[in-house]
Amino acid sequence: MRPCEDNQKGCEVYPEMNAEPVNSTDSRQNRSDNLLLCCVLFSPSDSCELKLDTNTAHRNLVLSEDNRKVTEVREEQPYPDHPERFDHWKQILCNDGLTGRCYWEVEWKAGVSVGVTYRGISRRGDSDDSALGWNKNSWSLICHGSGVFSVCHKKIETYIPFPSSSNRVAVYLDWPAGSLSFYSVSSDTLIHLHTFCNTFTQPLYPDFGFRSHDSSVSLCQITHTHTHTQSNKTSSK
Repeated sequence: MRPCEDNQKGCEVYPEMNAEPVNSTDSRQNRSDNLLLCCVLFSPSDSCELKLDTNTAHRNLVLSEDNRKVTEVREEQPYPDHPERFDHWKQILCNDGLTGRCYWEVEWKAGVSVGVTYRGISRRGDSDDSALGWNKNSWSLICHGSGVFSVCHKKIETYIPFPSSSNRVAVYLDWPAGSLSFYSVSSDTLIHLHTFCNTFTQPLYPDFGFRSHDSSVSLCQITHTHTHTQSNKTSSK
C-alpha cells in the first residue's frame, strides 16, 4: 500500500513498518472522532543520522553540541564566503541528499521551519525562491512559538488544527513512494500532523529555517520506537 493511499481504516501503512490498529474499544478513541490509533514500528534502517552542512549556514546561525544544534543569534558569525551559504533567510541544509526511506526527529524552540528541499534552492536574496516551503522545490512544517503548526509548499500555507505543547517533531520521508510525513512527538506517541504526496525527481536535503532570535533546532538520537496516533485527513500535494 502506498503511503498516500488510504486503506479501509484510513491508516497509512508504510513499507518496512508494522501497523496494527488498536482495539476500537480503547478508551483513548474518544479523544477525537477523526483520529485513528495505530501501533507503528519504524524499521531501524529507516532512521537517518543527519549531518549539518556548515557551508550553507546563514551568518546569524551558531552551531554547537558537536554540530548537532543550531541557534539563531543577533551577532553575525565570521563564516567565510561560500556560494551555497544562505544570505537572507536564516536557514541551513544537511549534507546528504535523501532518496530512500528516512526518519528523523528534532527538538525545537521559539519558532522554526523543518522540511526538505532540492539542492538547487536559491541561496541569495529575500525572494520566495530561497525560502523553505515557499516555492515548488521545498516542503516545510512550521512550528510556531505558540505551539501551533502549519505546513507550506508553493506559497500555500495551511494551519493544522491540532495544537501541541510538545517541542519535538518527527519527519518520515518515503522518497520512492512520494510521501513526506510530519509528526508531533509526545513521550512515546507520534501524532500525525500532515503528509505531502508528490513525485520527487531529485534527492531531498533536510532543511531548517529560524524565525526569531534564540530559536533553535537540535538533531535527536533515535533510540526507541513510538506508538502512532494517526489523523487521517491531513494530506496534500
